[in-house]
Amino acid sequence: MTFLVRAAKADDIDRVAAFDHSYSTEFVWQMDLDDEGKRTGAQFREARLPRKMTVGYPRPVEALAEGWEKRAAVLVAEKGEALIGYLCVDTSISPGAAWVTDLAVDIPKRRQGAGSQLVLAAQKWAKQQGLRRIVLEMQSKNHPAIRLAQKLAFEFSGYHDRYYPNQDIAIFFAKSLS
Repeated sequence: MTFLVRAAKADDIDRVAAFDHSYSTEFVWQMDLDDEGKRTGAQFREARLPRKMTVGYPRPVEALAEGWEKRAAVLVAEKGEALIGYLCVDTSISPGAAWVTDLAVDIPKRRQGAGSQLVLAAQKWAKQQGLRRIVLEMQSKNHPAIRLAQKLAFEFSGYHDRYYPNQDIAIFFAKSLS
């Protein structure tokens, strides 16, 4: 399915904030720490959960409206008059990089390609801005986003413990734009 991806307008904020930002998953990326004296390492592995779980959005959705105008770019996907999803890009986190901090697709429209189209549009935008890298951040529990990153040829590039306001681990996938 093809969606129109465009720059967001001020009147889009309330519409995308109303999305159900939660997601369901049967897998997580579990972190194993190895702290053997002079060497420390972390390894992630996909782990199946005993049952499907629903995970809430890691940030307060109200913060979306507060930070909207501070973003380098906010893109929305729409089909007809309906907003399907959105993506926010920050360029102040890491020099030369477009950092996708938020990506959400409304539940009834998931798994139809809107997330992929938003990420590809962000990639194109970042290249046009002369940026060298694009980074996707997500919770280690967000298996659907992890699969999306892998499908679009992003590579695991790190993690940050207690990154989100809810203290969840963030994992990062990145891609060179050169």
